[in-house]
Amino acid sequence: MARHPDTGQIWIHEHGPRGGDEVNIIKAGENYGWPILSYGINYIGTSFAEGATREGFESPIWNWVPSIAPSGMAFVTSDRYPEWQGKLLVGSLKFAYVVLCNVSENNITSTQIVFHKIGRVRNIRQGPDGYLYVATEGGGGIKRIVGSQ
Repeated sequence: MARHPDTGQIWIHEHGPRGGDEVNIIKAGENYGWPILSYGINYIGTSFAEGATREGFESPIWNWVPSIAPSGMAFVTSDRYPEWQGKLLVGSLKFAYVVLCNVSENNITSTQIVFHKIGRVRNIRQGPDGYLYVATEGGGGIKRIVGSQ
C-alpha cells in the first residue's frame, strides 16, 4: 500500500493467481472483482474467473501477466532522487527485482526494472532521511538506495 503524495489516494497491489497481479486505487464502496474477475488463471493452468472486466466492477490501473508477485510499494517524493520524483516503486518476490512505474494522474503509463537480482523484495519504504530502503529475502537484508539509475 502507498498513499499518493499529491492526491492522498490509497494505491495497493494485489497478488493474482498465475498472472493477474494488479495495482488498484482504492475507492469507498467499489467492487474490484475478485474472484469473479481476474487477468490470471489457476496455478494448474485452468480458468476460474468469468473474465477480466465487467460493468459495475472497478478495473485495475495496471496488471502484470505473467505474475511478478508484487511486494512492497512506495511513491518517491525525496529530493535525493530527482529523476524518480512522483513515480512508484514496486518490488517483485518472484523475480527479485524492483520496478519503477511512471505515473500520470490515476494511471501507470509504463514500467521499467531498475534493480535486478536484488533478492526477493519484501518491502520498500522512503525513510525520514529521504533515502529509499528495500527489505529483501536472500539478498542481504535491508538495502539503502543511494541514487537513481
